[in-house]
Amino acid sequence: MEKDYLIAKWLKNELTEDEQNQFNELEDASLNRAIIDNAQNFKAAHFSTPKDFRTLEKRIAAQATPVRKLSWKRTLLQIASVVVLGFAVYYGFFYNQLTTIQTLASEKTSFTLPDASEVTLNAASEISYNEDNWNNKRSLRLEGEAFFKVAKGEKFDVVTSQGTVSVLGTQFNVKQRDSFFEITCYEGVVQVQTTKKIEKLMAGDSFRMDKDSFLTSRTNDVAPKWTTNISTFKSVPLYRVIGELERQYNVTITYKGVKQNELFTGGFVHDNLDNALQAITTPLDLTYSTKETNLIIVTDR
Repeated sequence: MEKDYLIAKWLKNELTEDEQNQFNELEDASLNRAIIDNAQNFKAAHFSTPKDFRTLEKRIAAQATPVRKLSWKRTLLQIASVVVLGFAVYYGFFYNQLTTIQTLASEKTSFTLPDASEVTLNAASEISYNEDNWNNKRSLRLEGEAFFKVAKGEKFDVVTSQGTVSVLGTQFNVKQRDSFFEITCYEGVVQVQTTKKIEKLMAGDSFRMDKDSFLTSRTNDVAPKWTTNISTFKSVPLYRVIGELERQYNVTITYKGVKQNELFTGGFVHDNLDNALQAITTPLDLTYSTKETNLIIVTDR
């Protein structure tokens, strides 16, 4: 009885007892079983039915090229290549993933980068970077606000949706909230690059971009106040100040009859909600009320 015929019936599970005995005597019967057993460990999107197999049989029979036996060495090489490829994919996937550090509303955190640079992350912010490639490229992605004390070395990049801040070794703060982008240099030199401007900041310099407006200013501080639980603002629209208060206290604030674009200069603490609200509303002649847990209404007097 032909070998191909026996294999075809075996695949369909249609062997008689006599045919099963003949199949077991084939020289590669054990290899065929091993292939099927291992294939059961995989899940495919489509599987062949007996009808599919009969179609395949006809196609094989119609081909003029004779079937060649594969040498066991070639088979092992093919298997080895699959294993190597699988290992490469595994290594690329698991060892080139970004390290991501996030903070929730009313939460801050400090951590050290692989080069000993120090980072303090403000509330509702996120930083991601490639730890495995850090020695070759000191670059990270920031969403939100962070204060950096950068160890001296190669160029250090902070990439945001509004622009990139580049330094060699310095201390600086980066804040990016939507279209609001503010950088303050506390030590060394910082270069800020956006799609519209390139600015070089010395210690004490501050640069702000909000949509199409730009502002430069000076500070005598040696570090951002928010790292000591105080948020400060200089001529910032009220709605951005309120947004920062919402992040620091994890509350929702709504307005009634309030000019949201009115400029605010001042600050608020992070450990007393009533004091923080009074610090914002009193200078602008506003009032506030608490309607339910974590919901505050700000209105004109």
